[in-house]
Amino acid sequence: MDHTEEFLVFGATGQQGGAVARALKAKGKKVRAFVRNPESTKSKALAAEGISLAIGDLFDPASIDRAMVRISGVFSVQTSSPAGEISDAQEVVQGKAIADSAVRQGVRHLIYSSGGAAGKGPTGMGHFDSKSEIEAYVQSLPMISTITRPASFMEMMLLPGMGLPQGEFTFFMRPDQSMQMIALIDLGRINAEILMAPDRYAGKIIELASASVTGKDLERAFTKAAGRPIAYKRFSEELLANNAFLNRLAELLDSGLLAGRADLSALDKVFGHLTSLEEWLGGAGKPLFEAALNREGTEVALR
Repeated sequence: MDHTEEFLVFGATGQQGGAVARALKAKGKKVRAFVRNPESTKSKALAAEGISLAIGDLFDPASIDRAMVRISGVFSVQTSSPAGEISDAQEVVQGKAIADSAVRQGVRHLIYSSGGAAGKGPTGMGHFDSKSEIEAYVQSLPMISTITRPASFMEMMLLPGMGLPQGEFTFFMRPDQSMQMIALIDLGRINAEILMAPDRYAGKIIELASASVTGKDLERAFTKAAGRPIAYKRFSEELLANNAFLNRLAELLDSGLLAGRADLSALDKVFGHLTSLEEWLGGAGKPLFEAALNREGTEVALR
């Protein structure tokens, strides 16, 4: 691939797309970010970093087509329904629209960022099954594509309402139960490397994770990072009984579907060192952890 290639990143003002756009930029690549509002703080931050902006709307195919002109590789990710912005059906419409546009505009390679629970059969949760539908559609098209399935983000643990200010941390795993997670910095650089080597990753489905951790691992790492005891607890049975969304996620973890199936040793061998929980807490996650530790309020952020 020549030095004039340019990559188009969707979701660049969000966590995944932002990580990929910045990783590509750090590798000296030309990056175009698809944004709805160029005047937003996050859009302006991208522009200030030398990332060009393509203005459009994911419900406007013509604007997607314009953004795709002279693009060699695309990173496609959509907002999921739990964020409250779109429905599962709308997510599917957007995912297919991006893929269709890539074919129309002759884009060489598309990465679709799916999810760890996708592509393994029906889950009973629309925002996972929607990704399975988009995966299948992308793979059916006459275009080089790669599916990446990231595990839960380490950053997700530091949303409000997990109990850190009160000296505890509540999450999905039982104390001895393992769950794979990924640091956004790893997600960004791995997807960037895949975009830069389309032939090597053509047609592949790659499960992504940085580490596998248990509730006890979280307790130890958070206690060390906080400098004071942080007790780990799984979400209470009462909370799960009263929250169908969280309860189904816990059930999928217990069944193994959400535990993660990434081959960590293979990923490390191919893409280089993966970020451990401890390294993340001492690096990119440090300011997030400290903010969560000192945040007031106990609202449960995951609904």
